[in-house]
Amino acid sequence: MPFQIYHLISFLVAAVVVLWTTPDVKNIGIKSGRVDQPGGRKVHQHPMVRLGGVSIFAGTVTSLLIVWWLGGFGSLPPEKEWQIWGVTLGGLGFFLIGLADDLLNLSPLSRLLMQMIVAAGAWKAGVSIDFITIPTVGIVNLDWLSLPITVLWLVGMVNAINWIDGLDGLAAGVSGIAAMVMLVVALFMNQPAAALIAAALAGAALGFLRYNFNPAQIFMGDGGAYFMGFTLASVGVIGLVKIPAFTAVLLPYLILAVPIVDMSAVILARLRRGKSPFKADKSHLHHRLLKAGLSHRWTVLFIYSLTVWVGSLALAIAGIPSGIAYACAGTSLLSFAIWRVWKLSR
Repeated sequence: MPFQIYHLISFLVAAVVVLWTTPDVKNIGIKSGRVDQPGGRKVHQHPMVRLGGVSIFAGTVTSLLIVWWLGGFGSLPPEKEWQIWGVTLGGLGFFLIGLADDLLNLSPLSRLLMQMIVAAGAWKAGVSIDFITIPTVGIVNLDWLSLPITVLWLVGMVNAINWIDGLDGLAAGVSGIAAMVMLVVALFMNQPAAALIAAALAGAALGFLRYNFNPAQIFMGDGGAYFMGFTLASVGVIGLVKIPAFTAVLLPYLILAVPIVDMSAVILARLRRGKSPFKADKSHLHHRLLKAGLSHRWTVLFIYSLTVWVGSLALAIAGIPSGIAYACAGTSLLSFAIWRVWKLSR
């Protein structure tokens, strides 16, 4: 049996579990009164259950357990096995932090401290950025800088995904597309274990869109956004960054460029206005597109096209067969989306 069949199983099982469990999670949220009220900078008009992350987490973990039971992970060396445990337990930790915030409304400082502790634990398990590859220089070991750089990457991506979760289906779609690209690149780079995690996350995220795309029936909440952000960031570390090639090191940052650039631009804009970078406002890309006159759906679809485009560039840079063709197709899709957005905004 070709080993890629395990990645297909991982994707399908996660999607099926999410599709099956999300209605039950929604009903539990309604009965318990755990809903997100409209108002302020929020764009939804009715109270919404925000516990969808429970289904995303359950689908991803169930999928990985089944694939492990079937032998899909094979016989991993101890170092790789620790990395898989670091991703799994770190994902659990971030999911619980987000779920606690959904239920108890934690303070920003307490959330950040817990995130840094969990990220440091994942670093200890091997989810670590140990070196960078510089053209003409070669491999540069980070030594003691490995811990702060890894924590910054993991915590930063967790909050980047959480920050773009402002419209129906936006974070789930962007994460699902990014996970699919990581799946393809990790397989090409001969990193099947990391690809299995990416496949499970892609199945869970895209399956959740059945209930989360506009008009949404349920939100993923911080639990889902934190879990997906950490898993994407950690798969990028164990599947790509640890490969001693300059292009491989760049790939996760390119694949996740949309949430990274959005978060960076928002922080800089807030600092220029003399405001706290963590004080929420309506300066995100999706807020600007809505203000320009785009509909909810077209705003989300345009950001999807951006994510597909940077993903197609990553496929080309990785040297995947027909990667140039994928990049051209992604550029054509983005060009059409820009033209359509220009017309709608006018």
